[in-house]
Amino acid sequence: MKYLLGLDLGSGSVKATLIDLHGYCVAVSANEYATYYPQDGWAEQEPEEWYNAAVRTIRGLLAASRVNPGDIAALAADAATHTAVLLASGDKPLRRATFLTDQRRASQASWLNGHYGDILRQQTCNTATSVWTLPQLMWLKENEPDILTRTRLVLFAKDYLRFRLTGDRSTDRIDAMGSLFYDTEAQNWSTVLGALTGLAEDCYPTVREPTDLAGFITAEASAATGLAAGTAVITGTTDTAMELVAAGAVCPGQSAVKLATAGRFYHISDYPCPNPYLINYQHIIHGTWYPGAATKASASSFRWYRDTFARDIPLSSGQSSYNLLDKAAAAIKPGCAGLFFHPYLLGELTPYNDASLRGSFVGVTMRHTQAHFTRAVLEGVAFSLRDCYAVLAKEGLAPDDARIIGGGAASPLWRGIVADILGIPLDKPENDDSSFGAALIAGVGCGLFPSVQAAVARCVRMASRTEPDPARHKQYEPYYRYYQTIHDVLAPVYRQDYPVT
Repeated sequence: MKYLLGLDLGSGSVKATLIDLHGYCVAVSANEYATYYPQDGWAEQEPEEWYNAAVRTIRGLLAASRVNPGDIAALAADAATHTAVLLASGDKPLRRATFLTDQRRASQASWLNGHYGDILRQQTCNTATSVWTLPQLMWLKENEPDILTRTRLVLFAKDYLRFRLTGDRSTDRIDAMGSLFYDTEAQNWSTVLGALTGLAEDCYPTVREPTDLAGFITAEASAATGLAAGTAVITGTTDTAMELVAAGAVCPGQSAVKLATAGRFYHISDYPCPNPYLINYQHIIHGTWYPGAATKASASSFRWYRDTFARDIPLSSGQSSYNLLDKAAAAIKPGCAGLFFHPYLLGELTPYNDASLRGSFVGVTMRHTQAHFTRAVLEGVAFSLRDCYAVLAKEGLAPDDARIIGGGAASPLWRGIVADILGIPLDKPENDDSSFGAALIAGVGCGLFPSVQAAVARCVRMASRTEPDPARHKQYEPYYRYYQTIHDVLAPVYRQDYPVT
């Protein structure tokens, strides 16, 4: 019996999924790590904590599964893109890695669009925002130049983990795109944009295919993790691409909606879409792309709401706080009696690219209860995904249906709200975690599956379909227009200078 292992470095934890060759889950394991906020708007993580959490997670997975480590044919890892690890000559990280929710480099992104906008669109098929690696490095160049002077190698998050496991110093072409200084047409690092980083070109990693063999588990990594030395490690790629594989969205015309830390709406295409409010990435299968719209705070808005306003909710046996909040919100009619929530807790990407926006509850009256506020959060995130859908629709990329993925998709209520507001059916896969997709790619890379399409056909299964209710969709239409109007009124207010203490 052979098994495949997928590792996901998520926004706050590392998750491992072990599957058999039919895609059935044998065991899962996870361990958390911290995000640090040393100043307002900053967000950083420690690469060493990723590795330590991965070691604990793999050991926990092996203990839970009781699988012989020698029967694991291959593994692959994924992580959020944009998160660069800067290594010194001794292969030690020079500083914490700047996470994608960090907002300090908005001015560098704005400068890039003003001075290099045409080159960005031509070479990277994207527009600069604060999430990309290039503005991060430009900020360091201006504020911590010594770090760049001492840098000898740049890796991205999943590459750093793979480096610790194998010694390999590469990345893949999709993660390379997340740097915003990779020329997608030439398929190499951009000389023009790379010059803006302050780094020498020999600091950049070798670029591989996501399914390429990158190396093997070293004796040192074997001793730490319990994996068998010599186990094949496949290059891997970004968490988004792996999620799409996990959901079975790998062919043109397929789409996926994501309710996770951030919200995303992707449509698989055979070409990039040069819209400033869409993010373009090549997909794993050559010649395909996944143009996507993004809202910064999706399921993280619900978590923030729970932790801030529902911390003391009494729990019943076997029920989570999310379940109880959902149950109360389900009794509230659509529109929440005029209460609206905008999930701009970290600014917003699609359709504004505006870091100055802030979250808000608007329309509060004495009649509103906690249940109204809960449902308003769920509806507000769904309205933001409707904004994303509208941008795709303008480009002729609006889907007739979509896969729904991410932690928030576990809620039947939230799936129903999203389906009603979008007006399209939503299919929920049995397993949509990016670590599951990484395990499938590990199988392709080591030859156990002949192709990505074959892996998906054998292993990806749908758990349910949520149909939109036509009456509720019609009811939500004027609410959505009001939601947009609130943004238009408040946006100029947020752009003014106001004191923050």
